[in-house]
Amino acid sequence: MVVLVIAHLGVAALVPFLAPRLRRLMWLVAALPPLATVAWALYRAGQVLDGEPVTESLPWVPALDLRLDTVLDPLSLLMVLVVSGIGALVLAYGAHYYREREAGREAGWLLVFAGVMLGLVVADHLLLLYTFWELTTVVSFLLIAGRNPGTERRRAAEQALLTTVLGGLAMLLGLIMLGRAGGTYRLSELLADPPDGGWVPVALVLVLVGAFTKSAQVPFHSWLPVAMVAPTPVSAYLHAAAMVKAGVYLVARLAPGFAEVAPWRPLVLAFGLTTMVIGAWRALREKDLKRVLAWSTISELGMLVALLGAGTRTAALAGAVMLLAHALFKSSLFMVTGVIEHQTGTRDLRRLSRLGARLPAVFAVAALSAGSMAGLPPLLGFIGEEARYEAFLHGGVAGVPWTPLALFAGSVLTVALSARYLWGAFAAKPGLPDTPAPRPAAAFLAPAAVPAALGAAFGLLPAVTEGLTGPYADAYPVPEGDKPYHLSLWHGLTWVLALSVLTVLLGLALHLGRRAVVSVRSRLPRLPDAQGGYRAAIRGLGSFAIAFTRVTQVGSLPFYLTVVLSTVVLLSLGSLLSGAAPTGHVELWRSWVELGPAVVVLGAAIAATLIRDRLAAVLLTGAVGYGVACLFVARDALDLALTQFLVESLTLVVIVLVLRRLPPRFTPEDQAASGRWVRLAVALATGTLVAIFSLVATQARDDTSEAPNYADHLEETGSENPVNAILVDFRALDTLGEIAVLLVTAIGVVSLVRVWGGEDMEPGQAAPVAGPQEPPAHQRDERAERSPAARWDQPRQQWLPGVTERPGTERSVVMEVLTRVLFASILVFSVFLLFYGHYGPGGGFAGGLVAGQAFVLRYLVGGRTDLGLAAPIDPGIVAGGGLALAAGAGLVPLAFGSEPLSATLWLHVSTSLGFDIGVYVLVVGVILKLLSAAEGARA
Repeated sequence: MVVLVIAHLGVAALVPFLAPRLRRLMWLVAALPPLATVAWALYRAGQVLDGEPVTESLPWVPALDLRLDTVLDPLSLLMVLVVSGIGALVLAYGAHYYREREAGREAGWLLVFAGVMLGLVVADHLLLLYTFWELTTVVSFLLIAGRNPGTERRRAAEQALLTTVLGGLAMLLGLIMLGRAGGTYRLSELLADPPDGGWVPVALVLVLVGAFTKSAQVPFHSWLPVAMVAPTPVSAYLHAAAMVKAGVYLVARLAPGFAEVAPWRPLVLAFGLTTMVIGAWRALREKDLKRVLAWSTISELGMLVALLGAGTRTAALAGAVMLLAHALFKSSLFMVTGVIEHQTGTRDLRRLSRLGARLPAVFAVAALSAGSMAGLPPLLGFIGEEARYEAFLHGGVAGVPWTPLALFAGSVLTVALSARYLWGAFAAKPGLPDTPAPRPAAAFLAPAAVPAALGAAFGLLPAVTEGLTGPYADAYPVPEGDKPYHLSLWHGLTWVLALSVLTVLLGLALHLGRRAVVSVRSRLPRLPDAQGGYRAAIRGLGSFAIAFTRVTQVGSLPFYLTVVLSTVVLLSLGSLLSGAAPTGHVELWRSWVELGPAVVVLGAAIAATLIRDRLAAVLLTGAVGYGVACLFVARDALDLALTQFLVESLTLVVIVLVLRRLPPRFTPEDQAASGRWVRLAVALATGTLVAIFSLVATQARDDTSEAPNYADHLEETGSENPVNAILVDFRALDTLGEIAVLLVTAIGVVSLVRVWGGEDMEPGQAAPVAGPQEPPAHQRDERAERSPAARWDQPRQQWLPGVTERPGTERSVVMEVLTRVLFASILVFSVFLLFYGHYGPGGGFAGGLVAGQAFVLRYLVGGRTDLGLAAPIDPGIVAGGGLALAAGAGLVPLAFGSEPLSATLWLHVSTSLGFDIGVYVLVVGVILKLLSAAEGARA
């Protein structure tokens, strides 16, 4: 199952590159992973439905009990078929819906969503489930917002993100509490022996908050209608068949173990049925076909939450059938709506007339799907409707007297909105001319026709439908003395059949009397506006942020540092002094060799606090770093020393570049003496804290320590250098997180520089020339020289590229020549350090820093043009490619049956070498990105 998820993500990464060549065939390539998943699920279906779940477990971080636990049981099988089956159809539909220029991105993200949704429904670990839960939120944000989103799409994406993420955070706390209470985070084990009492009710409430926000339950529902600004394939997949089903799936997953725990059942029934009625009622007001479907989706999600959370066998069976039916008819209706919009240019039902006659095939597909939504026989929706009436009348939920009435009211309104959809899209409207609409291609309509036809087939074959949905419901006990309910098209003349007929008749009457309904509705008090509440909350949060930052963000860096350091001292120093102290003999130094660097460090640190010249203070700070590196050498920590030397050199160069834009001396202090004394006291307290912590930490390990002895396992990693083995194997997850943080930090710095000094420019790109006038001839020559097109094979006026970017006072011909002569040698040395890191001091980080120094020298002597010639590639691609390479290399051991991010020897080469190369590439890309940002600010 993990392999299937990885296959989705891998193909999704290739899709944008295949799009320009394969064009529409690219969508079929993107549909292959979901189709393969459906085939695999069908192959396993017999075993799973016979009561033998398919389980997989891969260790991730065993020390923290983090594992990739997955399971394919009857519920997850049903969800896999829905998620992957509808996903493949939507991808095929996108081939005719999207324009060619946006196809690659949209197909890639739709496939990523299919992969993470697949991971969510097969996850058998609470934290793994939450990880995929939030990934669906992130990918849905990207799909709703689009590549070049307008204000409306951006706002819709932000609202969906904020609502579902806040609910997800509450859910995370609830999942952790459940795992702690049950003594396990594995879902199957937790449900086999569910905990109760204590904090379990609170945990369940928090989990339900997350499920309600994801599945758009009132009052967390307003994000779903707003999200209809997304393209129709996104709505058909995320907002009908997949993402919004995540909350429903979570309720269905936990209900067998926790339905009897208060306040589970009252919450799911109250929120679910209220949502069902309000959503269907609001759908009758809408004029946009997609918004009609959006509000009907909210209504049906409420029904599913009530059914699957009720905790009885009949309700669970009805809920499983309706989950399948809803995915089929709602995805079909959304795709039909996209076809109508594509052929007519509008979704406004007030502008559509006589489409049924012009597009008979489209009407037939829509009629099948809308009929299933309304519960007409012999469609799947009718079977589900009878089952849900049976559940609420005789299936064990009847103890709550108002629930059958709410279910009946919601069902009547659902019939009315189904009729409204068909009438609004296809009927002839008096006084409205026929809407011109060419017939769509058969391949465009086919993806919508398949789920509509499946809805009819499952309805005509109730035994097959129960074979797929019944095993999940069988997890609930049948009340003593009752017979288990079975699906059928005909149960005889029963009260349930009478209710079904009455539902259809009243729903049609409600639609025919829509003018009277509008009149009555106008006299009723308006329901609270959830969208208005969301906007008020956002405005209130903005006002609070402004008021809060007005007090806390005073624009003084010394003030900020004083507050931060004081907090650290107050929270740490007291406990450290009271509960910890150096034990045994404190070794201040090993040999007299350490005294020299120590004196340099102390002297430079004190001098840096007293000097007023910026450049001198920076050089003294660098002397502190170099002195510490010498101490590392004296302590035989050569890897640390090498890294410290390189980082200090690079930092020194970057700071000097920044200092060019600042005054040569520090700004004179305009502060009372008391402020200086406060800062002095905080500085001394911080230094004392760090000194005590260093002494305690270095004396903390004793002979009874259980820390792993990495040296005994070096042979397994194919490395002879323990430091490098720790970084790329034993603690590779830490390293992966650190380089990801490095990349994110670089992106943040570049963003700040853009705001401060102008747009970021890539190497080789010329700075923009202000003003509309044509620049003088010599500037045109210079700009032409600095353009990305300038290369060595083109004639130029200067024999050294980029010399005109530096004034004469900043140039050194000797430095320029030596840099170009030594550049290749420095790069070769960096590669040597990269590969030598497995045997001695070096590695990807150190090698990347050395390569970065080479590019910094090229930038210093030749400016942007010379740097562009040295690295003619987008730095963002280099940095991102390095992170992707490191992460991908970490997954390679899975193919050899080992844990992710572990080293596996293959042809005498360790797979951790690929991880190290990724680190090297990322560091080089980050340095190039920072250099381009610095030049953008300078320009």
